[in-house]
Amino acid sequence: MELKNYWIVDCDRTLFGDVKIVDGKIANIIERKAQGTMGEGVLMPSFIDLHAHFREPGYTHKEDIKSGSEAAAKGGYTHVTLMANTNPVCDNMTVLNAINERNKEVGIIDINQCVSGTTGLLGDDYSHLEGLEDGKVKCISDDGKGVMSHSVMRDILDICTKKGWTFMSHAEDSSADNMRDAENNMTERDVQIAEEIDGRIHMCHVSTREAIDIIRRGKKNGVKVTCEVTPHHIMNPDGISDYRVNPPIRENEDILEIIKGINDGTVDAIATDHAPHTLEDKKNGAPGISGIELSFPICYSELVKSRKITINKLSELMSYNPAKILNLKKGKIKEGYDGDMVIVNLKETQLVKEENLLSRGKNTPLIGREFYGVVEATIKNGEFIYRRESNDNR
Repeated sequence: MELKNYWIVDCDRTLFGDVKIVDGKIANIIERKAQGTMGEGVLMPSFIDLHAHFREPGYTHKEDIKSGSEAAAKGGYTHVTLMANTNPVCDNMTVLNAINERNKEVGIIDINQCVSGTTGLLGDDYSHLEGLEDGKVKCISDDGKGVMSHSVMRDILDICTKKGWTFMSHAEDSSADNMRDAENNMTERDVQIAEEIDGRIHMCHVSTREAIDIIRRGKKNGVKVTCEVTPHHIMNPDGISDYRVNPPIRENEDILEIIKGINDGTVDAIATDHAPHTLEDKKNGAPGISGIELSFPICYSELVKSRKITINKLSELMSYNPAKILNLKKGKIKEGYDGDMVIVNLKETQLVKEENLLSRGKNTPLIGREFYGVVEATIKNGEFIYRRESNDNR
């Protein structure tokens, strides 16, 4: 595949030219004299989502691997990490292998399936971790719940460190009086445990100014901690503040601290926490937002278009750093890297319409909102896996 006369943008550089992909890898990049200003026909590394829910097995009325993969490809993603709160819970090789086989059948994107930290997500027994096969697991997480026991969390993180796995922490202290303290208390505890045992930990969907500062101090002290924030936690909360997500939509002061954390390197990645639900689920109070198709336009509009960060920094947050955390040869437009890319139009806007969402989950408060940044096509290993229809997003 040869992609000619594109603006090429990644975390390190911006140039105009051509990219050649051979056998699924970037083989050659040729810089040419720029034609016009950057906007239409911008080639970026495809996005990598560190945190999503595709609901298979067990909840396929909400989403399944096929619909989730189609939505991801439309959003510019070629690699997605899925959480373990399926039914049955992904806490053994049988469930893990079944999910991986199902993804091979679908064959759209790459999936990294998390295994739960505790058996059944019950918070106590973690003996199943010893039965996991080497080379088949990258990430462990009890996402949806915090691991309440200090000793259990310490032991799990110790096992993960020895095995080379990344523990992804859902920081929520269920004994706290409010959701702010719930996140802050457990963030403090988990960063402290990581420091004590020299372990590696990744903090999911960080949303408070206090949690950002805890992670910032941890990094300064040499703790091997990384973190992600979500698109809905960097947005102006007007009009979405009452929408139920976990952690909840925070305050303007929290958003300002998150953006400060993005700029000073405290925040490593933007992850969607794509959590599709049915209309009935949401009416009954289920927390979660369907966001994998809207992540780039939200982040481009809220962060780059408003000049809070550069487009190169956004590429770092959505592509390079997630790839680095997962030890993938992706996330840059550079010779030898995987030929996974996204073509975006930065000048065009898109109106969010329910009928245009490919995910089964239509649960978003953003219907009717308009954002800059349209994904025109997504390429995986040098092959198109998504191309925008002429009337899509309009």
